[in-house]
Amino acid sequence: MIDHARDLEAVREATDRLLSATGGTDDAFLAGASRLPGWSRGHVLAHVSRNADALVNVLQGRSMYANSETRDADIERDAPRPVEEQLTDLRDSGAAFLAAAAAPADWSRTVALRNGVTDSASRIPFRRWVEVELHHVDLGAGYELEDLPEEFVVRENDFLAERFAGHPGVVPATAVTEDGRIWTTGGGADGPAVTVRGSATDILGWLCGRRDGSALTVEGGSLPALPPL
Repeated sequence: MIDHARDLEAVREATDRLLSATGGTDDAFLAGASRLPGWSRGHVLAHVSRNADALVNVLQGRSMYANSETRDADIERDAPRPVEEQLTDLRDSGAAFLAAAAAPADWSRTVALRNGVTDSASRIPFRRWVEVELHHVDLGAGYELEDLPEEFVVRENDFLAERFAGHPGVVPATAVTEDGRIWTTGGGADGPAVTVRGSATDILGWLCGRRDGSALTVEGGSLPALPPL
């Protein structure tokens, strides 16, 4: 059962961590390269802010983005702003999302996201949590996958394993941790089933495309290449 109210508190805490981490930086830091190809740290923060706006749109029954071109243009427009403008935007857009998500609503309703994707409204707070946490890691500013809350790691692995289940480009794969957690995914491509062993954090790195999987042990074949998120 999804507890959207609890997830909203997690979003608030994650946003505070991101604001604290970037609060002492300067314009040169934001102009530096992030871990996402072609994006500066300013691009990452601009995206996180605009994602908050987009998810408010979703919660209030509007299109998430007008179109993909507008989404990309908004990020490019906002990426080079001075650090104080970035932080104010990040703070204000995040607060607007929390306010919209705190309004009384039917959390069982289905909402529309991008590219024809739909989901339960109750999962929107978790989706926002994902954006804030993973993009904090993408800044390359000392916050790593190992710093993520354990609950987040487990739930994001659940979510991504489900997302790639049956994917036509991914062979059957079972990910197993030393403490016995198991995730199954793939299965839409021909090929032998593989077992992937490692920590929940390293499994997350593979599933979300933030690590190359070199810390994982693979049995029965090679580590499946996953499509980008």
